Amino acid sequence: MADHSVEITEGCRLPVLRKNQVNEDEWPLAEILSVKDILGKKLYYVHYIDFNKRLDEWVTPDRLDIKKLQFPKKEAKTPMKDGLPGSRPSSPERDVVRESTLQPCCDSRRKTLPTPKRKAESVSLATQVTAVTPVPSLPSSAEASQASVYPAMRDSSFSIKSRDEHEPLASLTTNGTTSIQRHLIPPQPGRKRKSCGGTDEDSQDSSDGIPSAPRMTGSLVSDRSHDDIVTRMKNIDCIELGRHRLKPWYFSPYPQELTSLLILYLCEFCLKYLKSLKCLQRHLTKCNLRHPPGNEIYRKGTISFFEIDGRKNKAYSQNLCLLAKCFLDHKTLYYDTDPFLFYVMTEYDSKGFHIVGYFSKEKESTEDYNLACILTLPHYQRRGYGKLLIEISYELSQVEGKTGTPEKPLSDLGLLSYRSYWSQTILEILMDLKSENGERPQITINEISEITSVKKEDVISTLQYLNLINYYKGQYILTLSEDIVEGHERAMQKRHLRIDPKCLHFTPKDWSKRGKW
Repeated sequence: MADHSVEITEGCRLPVLRKNQVNEDEWPLAEILSVKDILGKKLYYVHYIDFNKRLDEWVTPDRLDIKKLQFPKKEAKTPMKDGLPGSRPSSPERDVVRESTLQPCCDSRRKTLPTPKRKAESVSLATQVTAVTPVPSLPSSAEASQASVYPAMRDSSFSIKSRDEHEPLASLTTNGTTSIQRHLIPPQPGRKRKSCGGTDEDSQDSSDGIPSAPRMTGSLVSDRSHDDIVTRMKNIDCIELGRHRLKPWYFSPYPQELTSLLILYLCEFCLKYLKSLKCLQRHLTKCNLRHPPGNEIYRKGTISFFEIDGRKNKAYSQNLCLLAKCFLDHKTLYYDTDPFLFYVMTEYDSKGFHIVGYFSKEKESTEDYNLACILTLPHYQRRGYGKLLIEISYELSQVEGKTGTPEKPLSDLGLLSYRSYWSQTILEILMDLKSENGERPQITINEISEITSVKKEDVISTLQYLNLINYYKGQYILTLSEDIVEGHERAMQKRHLRIDPKCLHFTPKDWSKRGKW
């Protein structure tokens, strides 16, 4: 549908033909990011508006609907900045990013309000389960993503009936404790539930849709200031890793001379990149590695975890970051891997230990971060490996005697995995509580945090996300409906892979002593 008499330039927008998930034709609006000419035939690199960047692709002119072409708006002439000729005004979005990056990372928006000790400490659980007004069951993937980024968007109102109607439900305690019970208090219009503790902007992005100011130190977090046309375009067509061929989702800063190759070859054990199959075969005769370098800290069945020091194994760590950047859009890559530890999960067979995924974390984190980046390679996704990576990160925090939280922002898939893991872990604890002497057992938010090593703010945000916290008779109660219980049991039946603490052999180090770096 392209009209060759009209010149399509970078920045133009128009509908582009693509196949949707059910293999039907659709014409979403797309932006032209780049144009190239191969043997007299033009190709256009397009980004589908409101779609994830991993769907960006090169398209031929016959897939363009030229009738609805939108030319880019001309920039208004403005005074030259700093008197330099040729300076262009920056976009409003870039200005917002630059202003936010100049703010100190201990910005007041990132602080969480303390949880009220008087009302949100002790928790009791009634053993009776009643089938009453249903609560939403465990969240779907789409809801998880939205609520992870905007935790305050869920309905915050919860109404209760008069005290007389529910007198047998729970006795009024004088110490203002929080009670968990498996009753659901039916809602009544007009009464609003009190907030449980403070806001949760430290554990998730801010609820108004504007991310809190990015951190400026010791992290792989991207502040988006590098998001130019070059980094917006995928530069590697295909990667061969062992017996798998992978289509990268995003830009990765591999050497420029490798970006023109049809296939980029990687050694699956040392992750070195090579330009041809012959080079790879020659390399394999010299490469002695059959597992990631570093210490094996966990093995059960065919699953192993290796701890790799970013300073001692710099080449491997840098190659791992380059590979990971192909599938992570929200992180920026630094070649200084010294401040990081990398935990690589592998699957063992007769040929060696094959990389499944990894997570990294800072050796020293002043903000209790126990994870910086997390990735399960595409050919191993949807098998439960993501939760396994998250689970062992908290097991390591348990051995260190700390509570931890992942570094923000997480990717879309990371947000889904974490919200699901937190929900299952906390519900597992609540449902295992037993009553003593006919009274509801009591547990505090701090105790849940200590048992799981999940940071207190993440515990509170998960309870709010699941809509379990209610205010009744001067105390906070947690209500577990049959829908929640059944949904949790179904989810746990599908979760076959778990970390066995007995198989973990890990000794934490004191990284505050610089000599150990």
